[in-house]
Amino acid sequence: MTKNPLNSSRQVIFHQMLVAARKTTLADALSEALRGVDPETAKQQISRFVPVEAQQILAAAGIRDEHVFPVPIVLEAKPTLVGYYRLLLGISQKRFYRAGTGMSKFKPMEQKGLLNSKNKPDLDEFCRVMGQNLAELIHQLSPGITPRDVSELPLLTLGAQLYGSNNNSIGRQATLEVFLSVCEIVKGYIAARDGRKINVANASKRRVLISLGTDPDIRIQEEFPGELRNKVAIEIQGGTDNSNAHNRAGEAEKSHLKAAKHGYRDYWTIISKTGVDQAKLREESPTTKSWFDVAQVLAREGRDWDDFRSRLADSVGIPLD
Repeated sequence: MTKNPLNSSRQVIFHQMLVAARKTTLADALSEALRGVDPETAKQQISRFVPVEAQQILAAAGIRDEHVFPVPIVLEAKPTLVGYYRLLLGISQKRFYRAGTGMSKFKPMEQKGLLNSKNKPDLDEFCRVMGQNLAELIHQLSPGITPRDVSELPLLTLGAQLYGSNNNSIGRQATLEVFLSVCEIVKGYIAARDGRKINVANASKRRVLISLGTDPDIRIQEEFPGELRNKVAIEIQGGTDNSNAHNRAGEAEKSHLKAAKHGYRDYWTIISKTGVDQAKLREESPTTKSWFDVAQVLAREGRDWDDFRSRLADSVGIPLD
């Protein structure tokens, strides 16, 4: 056979995005958010946005109301969960956020975890509209809804969403997911942020700017009297095809060499390390000082994730919680 139709690399990429989604838009993310919300406030909001008949159906099935219906306090705790309820309803991003749906204002919440003055006042309306449609969903399911349905239905839409994406769009999504993981690390010290920049007030009371860009993908800069110093250049290389890993490392090297001309002092590369000759990677990008496995960073677990958290906190100048 001259061409292998059974290559697993695309499915490995899908797995990386799946484990990232568990931290932002799937049930694990919802459970994490629910642990931090006031149950009494959540209960009051459920009574406002969840029809009584729907509450009864979910109670009989042993399903928490928040696992099916959005309420403002949960979305405030984790804005990316807009995507959870969208996926549960089975609607693609393209359809959900297109003109005329009224949902475009919530796109920054799902994709960037950004809750701001433009979308926060409309959370009640979001929960009302979504509640009506989700109530219709659970009434129409036959046989009746089960906890397994709630956990698996979002995966159907997520899978179609990933399968319809090309490698470039998946790479951009991976970069956004890494940026969200950075937000989580520094969240206790954020002074201000938008979709592409985080302003951190570090332990020395200096401003640190973490921003998305190109060459490097993520940059860390610290403000000193009279200047903004370039500290860390982070390059993110998606893809899992081992035969192409060295090319991706070479692309990272090109970016780091550009960053070096602008005075950056440290250079990190986030790349798939599994099954790859680490010595060869270092040959392809000698400028890279630290390598982190992209799957572990997206999953927020593993030795490389722990190292990434520690190194990032140290570079920004904040203690780890």
